Amino acid sequence: MTTIPQRKAAFELSAFLISDGPAGFLLSWVAGFVDTSAFIILFGIFTAHVTGNIALAGSSFVSADQETTATRLLMLPTFVVTVALTSLLARYARRNQWSVFAVLLTAEAIALGIFLIIGVSLSPALLLDVQEEYILPIGMSGVVAMAIQNALMKESHGVFKSYIPTTVMTGNTTQLTIDLVQWISAKLTRDDRAKREAEEALERISRFVPVIAGFALGGLAAAVFILVSESWWSLIFPLVIIAMLAIAAYVQHSRSSIA
Repeated sequence: MTTIPQRKAAFELSAFLISDGPAGFLLSWVAGFVDTSAFIILFGIFTAHVTGNIALAGSSFVSADQETTATRLLMLPTFVVTVALTSLLARYARRNQWSVFAVLLTAEAIALGIFLIIGVSLSPALLLDVQEEYILPIGMSGVVAMAIQNALMKESHGVFKSYIPTTVMTGNTTQLTIDLVQWISAKLTRDDRAKREAEEALERISRFVPVIAGFALGGLAAAVFILVSESWWSLIFPLVIIAMLAIAAYVQHSRSSIA
């Protein structure tokens, strides 16, 4: 039986985990890890940055590699259908007054579990012979997991201060650069308006930096783990992180319901 101090500690920990900074960092770490893992092991398939597959499909098409072209192009409709289904799930959860964040995190955890199982099952055969019939199901299952995370960031109203993508860093890096320029320019100008602009830029920078850092560190960790283990089992790490965030989200939702 849990005591009041233990429950209080659990609530405080869960509140910390799903707050902007930690949640943004962990989600982007997961995306960086999954995207890098898939890209290395699946010979150039993006799971988080799914539009990159269009460029790769064009390259395969020029090389007259029809099977590779088809595999990469199929990632886009897989992504779109998954986002649509995730949005419907979010609407259903919202109507039933469930925690949308917790429900979608649970869906992502399940998808990552499937990605792990399929990857572990098919990767031995894939390592022996590079065949699209093995790459396709593994890649699609990874795209499903990351598509859920893409939709999750849009659908989880009220969880984050503002929408910041955790799966693609191009826009985030652009905004961070603009904010750095604004902050430096404002610091060089001594008036009240410049002071406000500097504060606003610094606040945005504080939200974008953890996300970009998380993605970079996740990608680096994936590269190291794959180099050492050469196994899909390393995907257990992002699965554990998403499951942990889902539990934290459920704990916070139950706390707000009690209150």
